[in-house]
Amino acid sequence: MGVGRFVYTPILPLMHAQAGLSAGAGANLATANYVGYLAGALAGTVAPRLVRSSAVLRGSLLALVASLAGMALTRSAVVWLLLRLGAGAVSAMIFVIAASSLLSHLRKHPAHLPGWAFGGVGTGIALSGLLVLVLRTAGTWRSAWWASAALALLLTLVAWSLRPEAAVGPGPTAPAPERRSSGPRTHRWFNALFVSYTLEGIGYIIAGTFLVAAINQTLPGSIGSGAWVLVGLAAIPSSALWAGLGRRWSRPDLLLAALVVQAVGIALPALAGGVAAALISAVLFGATFIGVSTLALGTGAHLRFPRAVGLLTAGYSVGQILGPLVATPLLHHGYHRALLLAAAVVLAAALAAFLLRVGFPHTLPDTATDRPGARPTAPGARAAGRGSSFRAGA
Repeated sequence: MGVGRFVYTPILPLMHAQAGLSAGAGANLATANYVGYLAGALAGTVAPRLVRSSAVLRGSLLALVASLAGMALTRSAVVWLLLRLGAGAVSAMIFVIAASSLLSHLRKHPAHLPGWAFGGVGTGIALSGLLVLVLRTAGTWRSAWWASAALALLLTLVAWSLRPEAAVGPGPTAPAPERRSSGPRTHRWFNALFVSYTLEGIGYIIAGTFLVAAINQTLPGSIGSGAWVLVGLAAIPSSALWAGLGRRWSRPDLLLAALVVQAVGIALPALAGGVAAALISAVLFGATFIGVSTLALGTGAHLRFPRAVGLLTAGYSVGQILGPLVATPLLHHGYHRALLLAAAVVLAAALAAFLLRVGFPHTLPDTATDRPGARPTAPGARAAGRGSSFRAGA
């Protein structure tokens, strides 16, 4: 899924140079992928049976491979748009199934283990960046898409036997969501969190789409592809790392810190230039974009706001769709202004996170529903935060 969803970023400069893809068309393809991803995530939520089907998982894996190969077979912008739309939808389905399976089967294992497993997204980013880095001198944009399809097919064979989450029978706890609605009032903090996370969706996706192209404007193409490899490598341990830091510091404090660090990383290539700035930017961005999702969704679960994870995921996904569209008018002047816009939006997200810290309820009174399971609730919330973070952040 990391290859199928994110290989477009390092291939984008090759398509600009060799396939005649304009900057605006490139942004449209990115938006189509994010629209498809939102549709796939919603499908998994509305129809839970899809999430428990091995046939749906395997079909989605093969469809993702086909969408990558199909990009090399045409020069039609319309067909490219449809292929990236489909790739987004099946990427979301793959992730939702994998995340649900992982959290279900590792429920009794140490809390950091799912975080490391979710590092597969970062591994896919690193492998796709390395692939394009090798092919820059020896191949074309078409060979890059073919190679990414071959890599995705190889990983599909490894993932073929993954067991989806088992179906859960109806139990006596069905009315729990309605009883929970009478819990502590946390609207004030949830609103600040929702604004922060939606803004992060806008800022992060601009950088995630155009970072390599922005670096390539002033540096050799190999630096941009190498930076994307670093993004993936930094993302591999990030979920486990931020989850571990959450044992010592509060989530609002960590969320604020992660957003500020991310904003600095996004702005570096536009403000400083040079190889060092590009590589530092990649590390800071890779180490935070998944961590922000982990922290934000974990905070939403802690606040016990009704349907917090679903609402935050929706806001973040809409932000991902809006990001490329907002940045498109700036692309006529290159990609650096788009990065500065992204950094400014992430700083605005940090400001909302700062407001979240004011009077934040680090401990909440138990409700009648929560008391019997008070101890299991926290790990469950953390697990939900990690799993859902990838549904939105990936």
